[in-house]
Amino acid sequence: MMTRRTSIQLVVYAAACLAILLLPTALDNDYLVNRIARYLVLGILAMSLSLSWGYAGILNLGQALPFGIGSYCMAMTLKLRTVPVQTGAGGLPDFMVWNNVKTLPWLWVPFHSTAFALAAGIAVPMLFSALLGWFMFKGRVTGVYVSIITLAVLVVANLLVIDQQAYTGGFNGLTDLAQLELFGVTFDAYSRSTYYLVASCLTISLFAALAVTKSKTGLILQAVRDEENRVRYFGYDVAQYKIFALCASAAIAGLAGMLYTIVMEFASPTFMGVPLSLSIVIWCAVGGRASLLGAALGAIIVAGIQGALSEQKAFLDTWTLIMGAIFVLVVLFLPKGLAGLFEAIGARVAGARGAGASRAAGGFATGRVGGARPPGGLGGGVR
Repeated sequence: MMTRRTSIQLVVYAAACLAILLLPTALDNDYLVNRIARYLVLGILAMSLSLSWGYAGILNLGQALPFGIGSYCMAMTLKLRTVPVQTGAGGLPDFMVWNNVKTLPWLWVPFHSTAFALAAGIAVPMLFSALLGWFMFKGRVTGVYVSIITLAVLVVANLLVIDQQAYTGGFNGLTDLAQLELFGVTFDAYSRSTYYLVASCLTISLFAALAVTKSKTGLILQAVRDEENRVRYFGYDVAQYKIFALCASAAIAGLAGMLYTIVMEFASPTFMGVPLSLSIVIWCAVGGRASLLGAALGAIIVAGIQGALSEQKAFLDTWTLIMGAIFVLVVLFLPKGLAGLFEAIGARVAGARGAGASRAAGGFATGRVGGARPPGGLGGGVR
């Protein structure tokens, strides 16, 4: 049976998604549409961390890794569709020609298929996270050690991508990409079609993640977050549930990575870098790590403010300090993020209404409405 809290959540989530879907109707600037689409992708990415951190207690400091994997999967298939003038003989990517690679590496061959790339962008991050989670959680690694391990794996993967320049593009990443075409629709980075693709993926991911949190599995994950040993004593395989949370989070992050490549029109090692991964944690903290929608809005708001400040000449050298100050203030005064603030306001309003209703009911019960005594002493007791 659906609770009142869940009903309110569904209404709020639906209203937010509807507003996002209707936003392009009020915009006539393609650059602004592209920019907002980029922020929405970052919102999906922050939401993916909220699922594992806020609901399962897994602080993954390497969340940028599945995001980067998804980004490169999409970039590889689009690179192989680049017009021949920008590639070598036989469709060999240009950077491979510059690095004296003679034949297309076996790893790239399956990415001639867009369907394979779309599947790999989600499946590969999930499989990698499942393997990493198996080693960590089967060994009962918890707390800060999980954060350290995931961060170390991210650093190693980032260095590996940069080092293998002949096959990954190195520091330059993958550029000069073709536009994605699906079902006869071309998704240009600055088109409304791309915006609606991103907004639709955000909506689907948001409600899918919400469904997980409301299921029995989601409730067990929250119990694991709060008291892992007690859940284990009840006979549940805690490691399996943690692995599931890590994989589900990685799948959403991989989807975000593919969308980011479409919006940005390139893939870069910075997409799986430490700065981005730490930024995801900040977005979740600002928006509220225990709220999927809060984390997404936190990313959109913080990224939007960051973009606006960094483009202003007056804040060119100080915008990073301002962002740091905002984060410190939020952590100090809003430990549950913006979502916690709005939840507290809602609870206070509901409490005030409830108190008012109780006083009114008490007044009718005692016969004192508006401070007046009823005639004949009715309701005032028997004299």
